[in-house]
Amino acid sequence: MSAIKKIHHEKELLSEAIRIGSAYFEKRGAGKFDPDDHADLKVRAIYTLLVKDNLIQPLAKQDDDLPHMKHKLALWMERTLPADHPLKTG
Repeated sequence: MSAIKKIHHEKELLSEAIRIGSAYFEKRGAGKFDPDDHADLKVRAIYTLLVKDNLIQPLAKQDDDLPHMKHKLALWMERTLPADHPLKTG
């Protein structure tokens, strides 16, 4: 398993990725999350759909776990946000 390099605002980026990813998940017709669904369930489902739709690269087999999925979603959100967004680094 490879080490995960933290990014600035990673927790907030993950929260935003879950929010945006949930809307994408629903609009895509993949289903709808209940308000009481655990964040880990949402992360796995959103990650799987984004990989299936070729919006993100799949993780390497040895890194295919929840911490890496969360990190991958945070990176996806960082790249997706507009340049002037407060969570954007650099």
